[in-house]
Amino acid sequence: MAELERFAGLVQKWSPKINLVSARSLDDIWQRHVVDSVQLYRFAPDRFDHWVDLGSGAGFPGVVMALLSKRNLTESRFTLIESDQRKAAFLRTAIREFGLNAVVLSERIEAVAPLGANVVSARALAALVQLLELSARHLGPDGICLFPKGRRAEDEIAAARKLWSFDLDDQQSRTDPEGRILKIERISRD
Repeated sequence: MAELERFAGLVQKWSPKINLVSARSLDDIWQRHVVDSVQLYRFAPDRFDHWVDLGSGAGFPGVVMALLSKRNLTESRFTLIESDQRKAAFLRTAIREFGLNAVVLSERIEAVAPLGANVVSARALAALVQLLELSARHLGPDGICLFPKGRRAEDEIAAARKLWSFDLDDQQSRTDPEGRILKIERISRD
């Protein structure tokens, strides 16, 4: 808990300089960003080797997941992909300050070589169709995707099903009455 609070403080400190999160959500950083990210952890496998976070931005959920895994899953590693160099610098600072088993790749997601992840996450990055395209190449054979989505989740799922086959566990968000958490497995292109 203390490390999550310290991380939220770090985001608040850096955000005015490099726009990590919107100014209006900065005042509610705990509920809007930290707790919203924490809720993904309940859908993660009990054990995983490699978690990849796409479009990591301010580290939600990638840094938060690494912080939560730090004590119990010490061998688990995290890869945060963020093409914005300033945000990547922030992520590297957070990784160093908290001693996380994580690396930052400051490249475009589609330019990164396949990573074979057990878990791929992305928050507020793109519509589900695009997320599946970006994620499929980075998933290992039994990998899962965890995507928080807003009130348009049903429309995004319907559009994605026209191009992709996948198993979906669609759960209510604990932080947003209109939000959903999509746990997606066995992704293949139709």
